[in-house]
Amino acid sequence: MPVPSSFNDITQEAALRDFIGWVWYEREAILPWRWTQDTDMRVVLRINSAHYYAVVWVNGIHVVEHEGGHLPFEADISKLVQSGPLTTCRITIAINNTLTPHTLPPGTIVYKTDTSMYPKGYFVQNTNFDFFNYAGLHRSVVLYTTPMTYIDDITVVTNVEQDIGLVNYWISVQGSEHFQLEVQLLDEDGKVVAHGTGNQGQLQVPSANLWWPYLMHEHPAYMYSLEVKVTTTESVTDYYTLPVGIRTVAVTKSKFLINGKPFYFHGVNKHEDSDIRGKGFDWPLLVKDFNLLRWLGANSFRTSHYPYSEEVLQLCDRYGIVVIDECPGVGIVLPQSFGNESLRHHLEVMEELIRRDKNHPAVVMWSVANEPSSALKPAAYYFKTLITHTKALDLTRPVTFVSNAKYDADLGAPYVDVICVNSYFSWYHDYGHVEVIQPQLNSQFENWYKTHQKPIIQSEYGADTIPGIHEDPPRMFSEEYQRAVLENYHSVLDQKRKEYVVGELIWNFADFMTNQSPLRVIGNKKGIFTRQRQPKSSAFILRERYWRIANETRGHGSVPRTQCFGSRPFTF
Repeated sequence: MPVPSSFNDITQEAALRDFIGWVWYEREAILPWRWTQDTDMRVVLRINSAHYYAVVWVNGIHVVEHEGGHLPFEADISKLVQSGPLTTCRITIAINNTLTPHTLPPGTIVYKTDTSMYPKGYFVQNTNFDFFNYAGLHRSVVLYTTPMTYIDDITVVTNVEQDIGLVNYWISVQGSEHFQLEVQLLDEDGKVVAHGTGNQGQLQVPSANLWWPYLMHEHPAYMYSLEVKVTTTESVTDYYTLPVGIRTVAVTKSKFLINGKPFYFHGVNKHEDSDIRGKGFDWPLLVKDFNLLRWLGANSFRTSHYPYSEEVLQLCDRYGIVVIDECPGVGIVLPQSFGNESLRHHLEVMEELIRRDKNHPAVVMWSVANEPSSALKPAAYYFKTLITHTKALDLTRPVTFVSNAKYDADLGAPYVDVICVNSYFSWYHDYGHVEVIQPQLNSQFENWYKTHQKPIIQSEYGADTIPGIHEDPPRMFSEEYQRAVLENYHSVLDQKRKEYVVGELIWNFADFMTNQSPLRVIGNKKGIFTRQRQPKSSAFILRERYWRIANETRGHGSVPRTQCFGSRPFTF
């Protein structure tokens, strides 16, 4: 079984594609001789994503367990590989993809007990989300080393006072209490622009180059490098370089501000999803997606509906693509999913997510859930606690969740900083009637803003489209119908973005796999690109719109985009 990949689509076995339960991975690794002999070195095993529950052994010895996919975990295995003459180690990882009402995302196991209709012991996994529950080792499994005294964590918070960039840092060192810390900040040319000592402090950068989103500045995504050096009495023991973008984020009653200037999200929702690989990480696919985002003129996306790989966020930092970073809180609809057991796990997931992603300038907002049953009575306490905890972990970013509840019934909305609303007018109701989109969307925005007085993002909208199907007048599932839906949404969005609407994210960037059902023809077809990343006609509508908005924001009017913005391809 290849790693990274989902296991579901690799074979010809339907039973494996739809398998629920334990699967076992095992690999024997040959270690460098020094790793097994040098007791002044730590050997660490890191699993970047195992969906969903994982148990790990090294040489038959249990070393770590982890609940939840999409986020990394690791274990110090030094004693297990430095205890004898062997230079190999056997790594065993058992993964269970079963979802319960208390997992994130939740699900239920339903046993079919009528033996006249189902085999004995037959069961199904039910979920309340619309994407396939791919499973396996979706990202790399790596072994790495550190010195015994090592840099464990770095936290960076930036600010701007006039033209001076402020880089506040906190550094955690493990393994010894006797060490010296030196830090220095380098610009993109490798010139040292600030330096300091100690495990916390502030670096000041005169005439700082700020991190700006793609299409918002002539030189977007400027990144400094924070070099951290740990020295003990003998020598330098550890050294780490952290990319740093200096920028600020703020929210007003009607605006989302980056570096004090209004920012409008014109972007997409995505999935980690592709043929054969499922949710497995793949560099060529990722680079293709970024080239498509840049071609589209998209400046942002939401990590619907779970944290994406660290490589995704690194590229967002580098290319100025703004991210709403979402945890796996999708499908929280059952009353039992709002209890203390679920809340405890949800809080832990937010801690893991923020620890991993806190230093990415591209991440401007946390999303704690997607389409929960936020009108249920327990939702008020649940989301108040969850959002308060998230804000305590990170004082610098706004927090939201994505709602499809009614504006006057959503019990979590009072606690968010930005209202994110999903709606599918003329699709899941009023089928085929695009003429109702504009009045219904206008009412949606006015009701939400009048009630909550917060900026609003249209966080999902769209229509399923089978590429190559054409109908005029438009009919559902034709390319013309998807275009008509978008054009009617855009008409209202163009009015409301002058007031309090601060973003629009199409659903979806590309077609993706779902569970089998009469509503889905081999997956969800709401993508503006196919699953193979070929554009539907709606992609060209959106491309024209996003570049027009970007030009207007920059004050270029109708100047051709090739004259306004660089068109360099995505390269390494």
